[in-house]
Amino acid sequence: MTTYGTIPAELPQQSLSLIVQAREFLGSGLGSRRKWEDMINIRALNLPPNVNEAVRRIRMNIVFFKTNYVIVVLFLLLLTLFFHPTSLVIIVVIMIAWFLQYFLRDNPLSIYGFVIDRNMIITVLTLFTIAVFFLTDVMSNIMSGITFGLTVVFAHGFFRTTDDLFVGDEKDINASQC
Repeated sequence: MTTYGTIPAELPQQSLSLIVQAREFLGSGLGSRRKWEDMINIRALNLPPNVNEAVRRIRMNIVFFKTNYVIVVLFLLLLTLFFHPTSLVIIVVIMIAWFLQYFLRDNPLSIYGFVIDRNMIITVLTLFTIAVFFLTDVMSNIMSGITFGLTVVFAHGFFRTTDDLFVGDEKDINASQC
């Protein structure tokens, strides 16, 4: 009882491992990002001569700038949700519910002596998420944000020439052309 209300000097080992895992995951994902100067090179923008060249450009740019494109789409989705604060609040509440009930819980949930397993928690949270998304306008706001982001990505891929792009893995480009 003497430690009640005190702040621990160190984080518990479990919290540290969760933070380290999140940092490594984000670092590995953002590590494959290309330079923004390469992506927004004004001199490399022009109209493709034909449809086949346009499709080839889009495919190659998606392979080369895939991490940058994901960042752009997520940023535009977040920007779209800022114009709909109710949707943003609903998404944050759902994220908090998922984190508290599924990701951050080590012990099984017990309500009035009944132990609820992880499968039941996943089922209830999934049904709750789907119901909230379809009973509110959150789903339409998310879809409009993603559509806006994908439109920007495809427009960039359409106009951005690929002559100055050097991809280290040629197999990625060959796999995208299949």
